[in-house]
Order: sequence, then structure tokens, then C-alpha cells
Amino acid sequence: MFSYRHAFHAGSHADILKHLTLIHLVEYLQEKPGALTIVDTHAGAGIYSLKDGFAAVSKEAEGGIVRLLEFIKQGKPISEGIQRYLEIVQTENTGDQLDAYPGSPFILARLLRPQDRLKLFELHPKEIDILRHNIGELKQAKQIDIYAEDSFTRLKGLLPPPSRRGLVLIDPSYEDKQDYRYLEEAMEEALQRFATGCYAIWYPTLSRRESAALPDRMKKIAVNHKRSWLHAELRVENAPGERRLQSSGMFIINPPWTLEKHLAEALPILSKALGIDGGAQFLLKSFEA
Repeated sequence: MFSYRHAFHAGSHADILKHLTLIHLVEYLQEKPGALTIVDTHAGAGIYSLKDGFAAVSKEAEGGIVRLLEFIKQGKPISEGIQRYLEIVQTENTGDQLDAYPGSPFILARLLRPQDRLKLFELHPKEIDILRHNIGELKQAKQIDIYAEDSFTRLKGLLPPPSRRGLVLIDPSYEDKQDYRYLEEAMEEALQRFATGCYAIWYPTLSRRESAALPDRMKKIAVNHKRSWLHAELRVENAPGERRLQSSGMFIINPPWTLEKHLAEALPILSKALGIDGGAQFLLKSFEA
């Protein structure tokens, strides 16, 4: 169902939810002057062409960011958070063209202040070389470390960061069912070492048992460590017979107090803009420890 190559899903509805959330988390944490360490556990290639290659084959951007832009062209209002997200995507394009879509590494790199650090993990043998090349083209390259290692086992060694201020994005493909178990183990270790860090976990909403149980498993881990959490999902279609990804979620441990309002404004708009045949819906829940 899924491909390990991030490019297949570039600009999809799942990317919109993930990146809209991620941008808000980074900019909130940067309101304080102290250095911020950001970790992206499954980085991919960093940036993707929408005109050729895997993204052009899958055409998932057509149901995601392209559909969102068409919604806006119709004069429909959007939230400040969606506007900010689109501004950052547009920095990788010329004029009104949408030729490229930035993955999490590029979005995070563009947001770095001089005192911040970004750490990227990627195991795919082809993706890692492309990632290194792409990051090497950025002016922020000296602030970025790239690891061809298993992030689930390596993450604990990076925590807590020297400044005690950090954000971790965890977004594996979940093609391997073991990813669910690795995620739980990594989160237990991470919260033991760095309980006050902000952890953003993306996941696809699937019919498989492990996927359905993931939010409740994360809630249990957060509550056991006396941490607050926020849970959001965006479904754009309800077509049980289709194999394409129709829904995904974000689970945030130690979310900023502003995030719920940010998503409460954005999710209804995204449901209208991206929904297909009346199947769109969203979920937004939180817990304050």
C-alpha cells in the first residue's frame, strides 16, 4: 500500500496536516531565545519535484496542496496557520508555480535560527545520498547533522539536548509492523531521558490493529509519564474499498498551549477544502497533565 520513498506522498493531505502542525511547534518553541535542537527521525530526500519522478506518478499532491490552492482561488477564507504553511512551501517555488514540495527537513532547515540545530535520520540507501546533496545546497547546512542510522535506537543518545530545549518529529512509513513497537519503546526511553521535550508523532490511519491502537498507546505512555498530549486526525475520504491513504493523524506529547486553537481553526477548513464526496471529518482532543 505504501512506498518507503517519501516522494510518492509529497504534498498529500497527510503532509499538509503534518507540516501545518510542525511549523507551529517550531515557531512557538522559538519564541524563547535559547537554542532549539530538532530531530527528524525519518527524513527522506528533503525536497521533491511535483513535475517528475515518484510524486508525478502518484499524483497525491493533486488531492492535497493543489486542491487546497484551488479552494483558496475560489475566494474561500483560510486560517493564519494555513497561510503560514503555504508561505513556507512557496519559498521553494518561483512566482505562483508549484513545481516542488519541501519535506520536513527543508521546512525545518528554513526555520532554523543561528543558534538552532537540526538532526536528520534516513536509512534508505538512495534517499540518504539525495538528502545529503539537497541539504548541502542550503545556507543552513552547517547547522544540520545527517545520520544514516536507525533513529529509533539512536534517538535516546541525543536526549536531552545541551540546551534542554528540543522537538522530535517521528514519522516512519509503518510499512513494517514492528515500527509500532519500536515507536513505543523509543517514546518510553525518550520521556525517561527528556520528559519536557516536545514529541510530534505522525501516523497513517489504517484498518490494521496496530494503527487503530496507536493513539491509545501513546495516550497511555504520556499519562504514565504525567505529560500532556494533543491528538488530531484529518480524514478526507470515506471509501472502504479504496487502498489509497484517506486519513492520518498527529499525536503530540507536551504540546504548546496554542496548538489546539491553531488546529481548531485549520482542521474545519482543510476538511472543506480537501474532502471528497462528503467523507471528510476531523478529530481534535487534548489532555492537560
